[in-house]
Amino acid sequence: MVTRRRLLTIAASVPFLSATELERRIARRDFRGLTREDLPTPSMILDLDLFEKNLRRMDAHSRKTGLGLRAHVKIHKSAEIAKRQTALGAMGVCCATIAECELMVGSGIKGVLFTCQPSGKNKIQRSAALARKDPTFHCVVDDPIIARQLDEASAAAGARTNVCVDVFAGLTRQGCPPGRPALELAQLVDSSKHLRLAGLMAYSGDASHTKTWEARKKKSENDLAGMLETAELCKKSGLRTEIRTGGSTGTYNIDAGSLTELQAGSYIFMDTAYKKIGGKSSDQVYEDFDLSLTVMTTVVSKTRPGICSIDAGNKATLRPTDQVKGRADVKVENQGAEYGMLLWRDGDRDFGVGDRVELYPSNLDTSTNVFDRYYIARGDSIVDAWPIMGRAGAAQR
Repeated sequence: MVTRRRLLTIAASVPFLSATELERRIARRDFRGLTREDLPTPSMILDLDLFEKNLRRMDAHSRKTGLGLRAHVKIHKSAEIAKRQTALGAMGVCCATIAECELMVGSGIKGVLFTCQPSGKNKIQRSAALARKDPTFHCVVDDPIIARQLDEASAAAGARTNVCVDVFAGLTRQGCPPGRPALELAQLVDSSKHLRLAGLMAYSGDASHTKTWEARKKKSENDLAGMLETAELCKKSGLRTEIRTGGSTGTYNIDAGSLTELQAGSYIFMDTAYKKIGGKSSDQVYEDFDLSLTVMTTVVSKTRPGICSIDAGNKATLRPTDQVKGRADVKVENQGAEYGMLLWRDGDRDFGVGDRVELYPSNLDTSTNVFDRYYIARGDSIVDAWPIMGRAGAAQR
């Protein structure tokens, strides 16, 4: 936290940097002398040292276990981050929307997997177009109707689309029944002229935030049992299913025996929800990866003891479960579209008008979705700015 006294000292000694000049400097990538104090609020701040530490830790785990990493970009929606993930061992990335897939493929990222079945003419045709543009593109199906439509679209596009059969793994939103139904769908894909059966997907979303490592392990193993049964049936039927993809940050050190590749995404940033699920070494706190992402706010009003207003509210997806960096004693409340509230009892550790306060978010997906860039920080210095896929998204979501 930047103190009020320090803010006044900086304001008196450093020339004011206008918003226009800030944008000009970012455009020409001139970050010399730029600090957190120069930024507008609320802003999303990424601690580069902690971010890189998280990347290295997951890469080391992948190397040790042989479990591939196809990192999920729904967490960050940033080509710059995806490039750093693939440069440090990731075999590719996963995307939740077709627009994310187009952004990643267009940025030169290989091994993109669209984890949502491309239902509807628009998404089917765009998936086939991506398969033509990049032969390493993959998508999933859990319904024979979509498989047939995707085969027709791939034929029209002059492509052969890589397909994983999405098998139910406890999450009711998607996945065909395991066993015989999944086998028959795999056989349909394999026999299609313009599709290539690449493997199976089984995403145990409920396991990712199951509290305590032992309970999470049991949940994940139970949820993935049907996929493993399906994989065995495919093998006996002569079908090649090299890929068994799924998993999450919560199960990254659990799924090596069941999966060939991991779809973890949150590990790069972490959030307060993940920190509460407990890890292998502690049932209370998940310590495997560091909290590297914060939302920086400014105290805009302080008229009563133990309470102040900040300039982040509903529109910054502020939640009562967010936490103040360096102040575990402070309670966070939402007070409207543009306002949040901080409450504390320690009179010796006060906040003042103009203080900068950083918050650890509770949910990475929604927080990222309302900001346009990450400001990259080493200590107090801003060393880069990485764009986030815009809130309006692509011309077509």
